[in-house]
Amino acid sequence: EQHRHGTTDAGIAYLSEDRDAETTKRAVEAEGRRCLALRGDVARRAFCRKAVEQTVKALGGLDVLVNNAAFQIHSTDFTDLTEEHFDTTLKTNLYGYFHMAQAAVPHMKPGSAIINTGSVTGIEGSKHLVDYSMTKGGIHAFTRALSGNLIGKGIRVNAVAPGPVWTPLNPSEKEAEDVSQF
Repeated sequence: EQHRHGTTDAGIAYLSEDRDAETTKRAVEAEGRRCLALRGDVARRAFCRKAVEQTVKALGGLDVLVNNAAFQIHSTDFTDLTEEHFDTTLKTNLYGYFHMAQAAVPHMKPGSAIINTGSVTGIEGSKHLVDYSMTKGGIHAFTRALSGNLIGKGIRVNAVAPGPVWTPLNPSEKEAEDVSQF
């Protein structure tokens, strides 16, 4: 996302949520702003670099990076988590934030900001989201460490840690009756 002279243009990197990305793009454009939607996987360093480069080129700069990608699947038995599931969680939730920040920082000026989406599960843990909780705790540590690293460049790094929030991740992994009382 970019903020310049009272206007906000946005670049959106998304995995497969075409309808959500298009809805967001239309909402941004309805406010008279520009919006670039780029489909790809933030777990892949090459995509992150390409997304940042295309955003900077199309919008003229990069002042704010919001890392918000996540992968989660509830599991009642920790021993049932597969290595593939574990890798997907780590690569989306940690590698994605790392790759996007690393690609964005060279384009950021003093006064810019990085906002990472953590979670209350990264602080308190969740018995049914062991791997997800671990990655969100990692995001909190990454945020603190990166903040110290970038303060000399005048780039702020902060995290938000929401509690349970309705997202497309909720219905994708639960039965209708489980989400009806979310």
